[in-house]
Amino acid sequence: MSTADLIRARLAALEPVSFTLDDESEAHRGHSGAASGGGHFHLTIVSPKFRNLSTLARHRLVYETLGDLMQRDIHALSISALTPEEL
Repeated sequence: MSTADLIRARLAALEPVSFTLDDESEAHRGHSGAASGGGHFHLTIVSPKFRNLSTLARHRLVYETLGDLMQRDIHALSISALTPEEL
């Protein structure tokens, strides 16, 4: 299973109504921080689970949901986390 597939599978727990994941790893090839093999991703996720949460709390929820992928398979993750009302 690819890293993108693992990310999608784990974030399904947040019951997203919209989800876009862009793998930007190729643009960062040769970057010293990516030498470990971790990927670079941009995530846009819309979920009712983000209601009443600050931006920081939303990001923490995403990081917690991804768990060990953040230490192993993901080098950089840009996050846009919204509620359905914010679309």
